[in-house]
Order: sequence, then C-alpha cells, then structure tokens
Amino acid sequence: MSRFANLADKPKATAQISAPGNGADARVSTPANTPPRSNSRAGRKAIAAYFSPEMSLAMHVCARKHGLSLQELMAEAFNDVLRKYGSSPID
Repeated sequence: MSRFANLADKPKATAQISAPGNGADARVSTPANTPPRSNSRAGRKAIAAYFSPEMSLAMHVCARKHGLSLQELMAEAFNDVLRKYGSSPID
C-alpha cells in the first residue's frame, strides 16, 4: 500500500487571488476545514534538497543513533558548513 494512498481523500486548498491592477489587495482563502498552520513553523522557512537514498538512510540512522531529529542533525550540519566558510552559525 502506498504511503500516499489516503491523499486522494483529503480536501484541496483553494486560492482566490484578485487580478493585479484592479486596486484590490491580493487575498488568499482556504476552506474552513483546513487546520491552522503549526506554531512550531511560525517564523521559519523550509530548505529542501534531493539526495541519494544512501545519504537519506545514513542521515536518518545517524540522527536516530544520537537521539536527534533529522531537523536537529541537519541544523548542526548547516552550522558546521557556515563555520567552515567563515560565517557565524545560527542558533
């Protein structure tokens, strides 16, 4: 069974954006049954990349081995890269 099998049953968000130049502000609305965005994501931006299955598995195993989430492990790695290239790490 596909892990995406139940996505067909979920309602799709609808967007209504006013046309530019008509003096109206752009407005986006979603259906009333759409859950609010998680507070843990407030003020944050996603960073996405595509890696080999081997890299993905290695990162997940490393995170689990050290009791970290994948996000925590990736933040540590990104901070190491920032230090390497002379930038200050981000907390």
